[in-house]
Amino acid sequence: MNYSQEFLAILNAVSAKRPRTVIQHILQNGFITSEELKNTYGYDHPPRAVRDVRDYGIPIITYRVAGSNGRSIAAYKFGDPSQAVNSLSKAFGRTALAKAIKQALIEKYGVKCFVYLERMEENILQVDHRVPYEIDGEQDVRDIEVFMLLCPSANRAKSWSCEHCENWIKKDASFCLRCFWAYPEGYDHIAGRYEKVIHVVFTGDEIEDYNKLIQMSGADNAQKAIKKLIHDL
Repeated sequence: MNYSQEFLAILNAVSAKRPRTVIQHILQNGFITSEELKNTYGYDHPPRAVRDVRDYGIPIITYRVAGSNGRSIAAYKFGDPSQAVNSLSKAFGRTALAKAIKQALIEKYGVKCFVYLERMEENILQVDHRVPYEIDGEQDVRDIEVFMLLCPSANRAKSWSCEHCENWIKKDASFCLRCFWAYPEGYDHIAGRYEKVIHVVFTGDEIEDYNKLIQMSGADNAQKAIKKLIHDL
């Protein structure tokens, strides 16, 4: 496809490795799949790589194609170039905006992952839409409550669960609003499954208790042991 010089200028101005890899692949092939992002480029979190591109104001469309094993996987291509930001300064302004949203969330909720509730270094945390962009599009950036802070592990787990949820196809935003991955502080399902989850973090002297639990039950049975302890209370 032939793109305008203005749009190409925005694309070529992106120098960060991950979004540039996505951009160059789409320019050469017309699209890129989650399978290619993972197997060819080693990105275990394909949606995050695509969001990196969107952070520069570049429109990306998500659709479905058949993977190498015949199963449906995500594919990404450029959207309408006219919807791209009309200047490089605005494009790079989105990165500054993401930083501002992150700082606002930290000031209100602290330096912690919304899902695992663990406190960690600020530079590790990532800003994510509570309802995936692929489901409900761009959110009002003036409302920080539509965003959440996630550690890399939680972000990868959320992406995998969302991509394998039936709502990834249906795209019902109200369904996501009741999901653990969007609102872990109040939910009634986890990616469509009627489940509840609790994360137990051991710190300080509690680590010795954790080691004893593992020794008694074995790593594979630790979760069952904790459930039994709670049930017996």
